Amino acid sequence: MGDAIGQMLASAVGIAISPVPLIAVILMLATPRGRSNGIAFALGWTVSLAVLVTVVVLAGSGADASGGDEGPATWTLWLKLGLGALFVLLAAKQWKDRPRAGQDAGQPGWMRAIDGFTPGKSVGLAAALAVANPKNLVLAVGGAVSIASSTAGGGGKTVAAVLMVVLASLCTTLPLAVYLFGGARSSQVLGEWKEWMGRHNAAIMATVLVVLGAKYLGDAISGLAN
Repeated sequence: MGDAIGQMLASAVGIAISPVPLIAVILMLATPRGRSNGIAFALGWTVSLAVLVTVVVLAGSGADASGGDEGPATWTLWLKLGLGALFVLLAAKQWKDRPRAGQDAGQPGWMRAIDGFTPGKSVGLAAALAVANPKNLVLAVGGAVSIASSTAGGGGKTVAAVLMVVLASLCTTLPLAVYLFGGARSSQVLGEWKEWMGRHNAAIMATVLVVLGAKYLGDAISGLAN
């Protein structure tokens, strides 16, 4: 089980510090339907991520991703090599597209329309950001494949998958918890988080993607060399 948890940890943390879902849920919590939309968004994100991780772990385990005593199956190493290269390319794009000094990053159209969202739309947005956003999709698939290719048994992989979803969902559940239980200061705290994450979005994600790219490339090259 320790192997499975260790393998997915970096990907889970990478998703957890994604600025976009955190900013989205904070914006929702500031709307007239803040409580219901925030809860719906957090649930939609968690459930969508859980479904994706479960499908990939089951598919990978069924395809004998662990490879038995000889280490991870060769196809998982090639997949990690491809994912590692993709992480590096996404990091380069993220850095290239960053706002320059004095430029306003702006907001996507869906962020400006959040005031009119219903709980149903909030769930749909959460699902789209969790499994259709390229960066989060690659991170989630990479983490789930790492669990599937670990030496852990079925129980250990299940625990690792649940833990991955819980950690990766902190970007939505933590702001919601602050809003629900933070009292009078919750609005100020969430506003400061939103401002900081929005300002440093490109740097945060570029750094995370470079680190994960190096890890995945290193693991894949080491495994293939052996």
